[in-house]
Amino acid sequence: MDTPNAGPPARLTSLSGLIFASRWLQLPLYLGLILAQAVYVVHFWVELAHLIEAAFGNQAALAQLVVSAGYRSDVPVDSLNETIIMLVVLALIDVVMISNLLIMVIVGGYETFVSRLNLEGHPDQP
Repeated sequence: MDTPNAGPPARLTSLSGLIFASRWLQLPLYLGLILAQAVYVVHFWVELAHLIEAAFGNQAALAQLVVSAGYRSDVPVDSLNETIIMLVVLALIDVVMISNLLIMVIVGGYETFVSRLNLEGHPDQP
């Protein structure tokens, strides 16, 4: 059976063309999310460095971890304890999960609403 020739694509009216073109307004939003993810990457490495330094006895790094984790205690914290480690590791996991969510929103949203990424045949394509 012959397939009918679809011919040239239909032209959009000026209103629908404007509405369709407005999807490009989302591009700066996705670029902003990429910058926000870069901030999360820096934050992750700073917190991880403080955790490693505190594990080796650096009191300044320990004090920074206690403040950044929001840990409150009547007893001054003079060494790394399980609670501080747990709070910092959970904060690092939060950063990773938020970063994963950002990737899903950036790639999925851009691909769906703004422009095709043309990833066919790319080795990293899922």
